Amino acid sequence: MDDDTYCATPAPALGPAVPADAGEPYAACVLCQKPTEYPESTKGATLCPVCAWQEAGRTACSG
Repeated sequence: MDDDTYCATPAPALGPAVPADAGEPYAACVLCQKPTEYPESTKGATLCPVCAWQEAGRTACSG
């Protein structure tokens, strides 16, 4: 394994985070503005699954 791929973030193959028949509005991701799995009433910074995965990778590899 070389150094370039050790901390590389893989591109996750995820479907839509929000079901098409969702009744309650969902909060937008604070990074990419895509819908998240959380309702708009959720407090704090909400992240979509893709941004949450990338943020976790950045945090883990930050030293």
